[in-house]
Amino acid sequence: MLPLFLQLALMLLIILVAAEVFTNALEHLGERLRISEGVTGSLFAAVGTALPETMVPLLAIFAGTANTAVNEEIGVGAILGAPLMLGTLSCCLMALAVLKRRGWQGKLRPEHGGLTRDLNFFLFAFTLAAVAMYVPRHETVWRAALGFALVLTYFIYLLLTLRASSKLVENGHGTEAEGKMLLARAGLPTNLLTIGAQLVLGLALLVGGAKGFIHGVEETARLLGVSALLLSLLIIPIATELPEKVNSILWIRRGKDTLAFGNITGAMVFQGTLLPAIGIMLTPWEPRVEVLSGVLITLVAAAWMRFHTRSGGMALWVLLVNGGLYLSYLAITLSR
Repeated sequence: MLPLFLQLALMLLIILVAAEVFTNALEHLGERLRISEGVTGSLFAAVGTALPETMVPLLAIFAGTANTAVNEEIGVGAILGAPLMLGTLSCCLMALAVLKRRGWQGKLRPEHGGLTRDLNFFLFAFTLAAVAMYVPRHETVWRAALGFALVLTYFIYLLLTLRASSKLVENGHGTEAEGKMLLARAGLPTNLLTIGAQLVLGLALLVGGAKGFIHGVEETARLLGVSALLLSLLIIPIATELPEKVNSILWIRRGKDTLAFGNITGAMVFQGTLLPAIGIMLTPWEPRVEVLSGVLITLVAAAWMRFHTRSGGMALWVLLVNGGLYLSYLAITLSR
């Protein structure tokens, strides 16, 4: 059997390869369907690269280990840790990637309407998720109502984002794929059939990698003598958010600010609505200190970005502050 750290590294490698396969196909799908960068970034790429951290809590809750309590802790930690990581550390790394080129006072210029919509929906949904922590688990009706409200929120967000697509394409924000589709490099044609096949391949690899990662986290928690919740709040998001970090850094360095931001904020909306809905209905979802502090810092980070969102662009230093918020969370969590 592989040593634990090699097992985790292997599962992480599978997740990263799978995300590349999946998002590569999504870009070509967006180009073929003639949809906007906003839709490709906030919906297609965001959902695609969010699949690793999405699969971890789902598989932990529904098909994890024999220890139900550990499964629930991994699930809650992964659900709440992902938006925290995206809204703080991922945004900061994206800014650092272009700091030398654009300078401290440089501007990041994503499409204003899409960024504003993403952050508004996320702030509303994640606030609902925070409120749900104070609803006792036996109040199933109220919990179900809050879960349904979060699902409905994402559905409305989906409709509004798609509705804005055609106008954005007319204004020059259409999706353009970077390079050939991966299966096309093997000699296959690029059409809807091969795009679909590559999407299925990427999804299958993501499921396998996430499942292996869950077992690795449980074993690490046992060896270190710390809770699975703490590890899943800190370790799982750092690992599974790598696709978003890498893609957004590549896009921001190529001057594709809309895709870079959409990849992060679209994933925040996805993970701030559908996954908390599952957590509210299927886990204790309680306001433990490490959980509540993470939720509050995530909301502060998103509100900070929303406050500084301007039609003329966002100052680069704004996202560096978000990195400081992540360090604050580490200090709070690790000091306990």
